[in-house]
Amino acid sequence: MAGDLQLNGHQQLLIGFSGGLDSTVLVHQLAELRHKQPLTLRAVYIHHGLSHFADEWLDHCQQVCNNLQIPFISRHVQLLGGKGGIEAEARALRYQEFSRLLTPGEALVTAHHQDDQCETLLLALKRGSGPAGLSAMPVSRQIGDHWHLRPLLNFSRQALENYADKHQLSWIDDESNQDDRYDRNFLRLHILPYLTQRWPHFAQNVARSAELCGEQEALLDELLAAELQSSIAVDGSISIAPLADCTEPKRNALLRRWLTQRGAPLPSRQALIGLWHEVALSRKDASPELRMEKNGYLRRYQQRLYYGRAFHGLQGTILPWDNISNSLVLPDNLGMLCFQPIKMQGKHLRLPTAEQSVSIRFGQSAHLHLVGRHGGRSLKKIWQEKGVPTWLRTSIPLVYYDEELVCAPGIFITQAGISSGEGGHCLQWLEIEPELKPWINFSSEQNVNFE
Repeated sequence: MAGDLQLNGHQQLLIGFSGGLDSTVLVHQLAELRHKQPLTLRAVYIHHGLSHFADEWLDHCQQVCNNLQIPFISRHVQLLGGKGGIEAEARALRYQEFSRLLTPGEALVTAHHQDDQCETLLLALKRGSGPAGLSAMPVSRQIGDHWHLRPLLNFSRQALENYADKHQLSWIDDESNQDDRYDRNFLRLHILPYLTQRWPHFAQNVARSAELCGEQEALLDELLAAELQSSIAVDGSISIAPLADCTEPKRNALLRRWLTQRGAPLPSRQALIGLWHEVALSRKDASPELRMEKNGYLRRYQQRLYYGRAFHGLQGTILPWDNISNSLVLPDNLGMLCFQPIKMQGKHLRLPTAEQSVSIRFGQSAHLHLVGRHGGRSLKKIWQEKGVPTWLRTSIPLVYYDEELVCAPGIFITQAGISSGEGGHCLQWLEIEPELKPWINFSSEQNVNFE
């Protein structure tokens, strides 16, 4: 069975390992396959804290990985009981942790199997999903810069049990799997046994239907790709004008694909109607905002639609930077700042004098004299010129020496912040929030851009 796993040529793998039957079989199969192929494996256990036995399960997973000589990682997450239910929140938190752990060139591998696929399609039918939702889970998909593989998707749970028995594997039985208050457990415990008893190949046929729906979606992806990309800017926003010229079905298809590219959950038809009328078509002087699932927000700026996360209100926040020899961690997961010396000719950011204090401020109003420009202009005008959306402006750190604005990292240096001699310093902004990256233009040599 291990030789039948489809890994699409990927050799660096991060395995989602819960200790249950499915992931135990997957970990064992990959460990066996490692003797035939040059695979580099890691396994991660996500501790949700939902069960009193979670600590014991963590220890069990650690021991399994030790026996198989697979590096093991564990991560704790805290569920807050938000909108969408515990199942959805736990899944979202798991994938957040997976994304944080994945290294360049590494693919995520999970143990979804044929019965899971059947349950997923039935749940999509219950929600009234279209072909995209009914395509359920693909064998492989891209998530950001990485791939997510499901190599067990063509195997039934019974096949996995047979494998586990043959190799005398031990696994965890999560007591919550018997709780039929959860929709997936209800299907697994009460519905699918009857359907399989009546039609023994039911799960296999449902999986084939999901695959056919996936093929239709893939064809639409191909047909709409050029038109979609021509409407999307480098900052990830999409133009409203070409969408307005489309029929409603075509517009919805384009918006679904754009939102999926931006990491949003697949929207319902009703959500797309609300998106279009409440945001895209709202009055021109409005600043519309629509909250979607996963704490994502849809917004409009200069006749373009943007999808991104919520940003905390940092307007008026001041962070003292007492020792610029140390990095400064920014609030709201915005990354960190650090000074680095450079020895190059040209105009660079100067260091503060011994008497000057340094602070990072957000959402300030100021009148600036920028390097390379005649006359002054307001900070608001600079944001407008650069096309920085209004909701992002208060998340860009502004560097002050005493009460004088000297720099916005990667955007500008003011006359008050320029170095007078050869050499100088670059102010590096590390781990930049992805939504801010399009406006932060670090040069390859100096790591700072100014005008």
